[in-house]
Amino acid sequence: MDEPHVLLTNDDGIDSVGFRSLYDALSEITEVTAVAPSGDQSAVGRAMSREVEVEEHDLGYAIHGTPADCTVVGLEALCPDVDMVVAGCNRGANLGAYVLGRSGTVSAAVEAAFFDVPAIAVSLYVPGDDGEWEHAADEIRDYRNATEATVYLVEHALGAGVFEQAEYLNVNAPIYDPGADLAPLEITEPSTLYDMRAERDGGRISLTDNVWARMREGTLPDPQGTDRRAIVEGRVSVSPLTAPHTTQHHEALDALAETYRS
Repeated sequence: MDEPHVLLTNDDGIDSVGFRSLYDALSEITEVTAVAPSGDQSAVGRAMSREVEVEEHDLGYAIHGTPADCTVVGLEALCPDVDMVVAGCNRGANLGAYVLGRSGTVSAAVEAAFFDVPAIAVSLYVPGDDGEWEHAADEIRDYRNATEATVYLVEHALGAGVFEQAEYLNVNAPIYDPGADLAPLEITEPSTLYDMRAERDGGRISLTDNVWARMREGTLPDPQGTDRRAIVEGRVSVSPLTAPHTTQHHEALDALAETYRS
């Protein structure tokens, strides 16, 4: 098929460096329509608005709403003829099963799946502590591992039948090192390690995701084939996923239903 018309969105905002990196890269191979939040909407999950304001932008449309809003208004009202939704590139990885529902980037892709539109969520792993993270990945070249992998998938995934099994792909890439080769690509599944901590100090409680510290320390137990293992070892992780929530026949619940109010 011809190169797909892409709706490009994200959760960091339409003016973010990561968004521009993907817009420029994808525009070299296909038509791209930007429908992205006007400002930062990180970690809002699949939050949805009842009404949003839309402004024209040099790249397309800036939406005063969430990433899920952007997918809906894009596919329903602004560019219903697109063939694929791409969300990203997010500054900060979206790794692990427990993160998928929190991420605005991933949620934009999930929303597309309910429209039966193939989607790719793309994020950049930024190592380092909070102070270092604030000043990392602020140049388009930093995103090259992510953009190269995304361009490849946009060009080939539809024709290869990838979306006959997966509804969306969750892609995470390491920061590009100009002195190194491009990172190789690995097909993965989401890691299952969960290490959230909550510590009380009087009337306040601090919540910390300890997984990020363990990634920096190299103490992750995640096995080969998982998204976090691929990233910490310098590979691009591609997880083929389906939209929530899957179910299966459950005999124990059947038995409970039969005895309800009996």
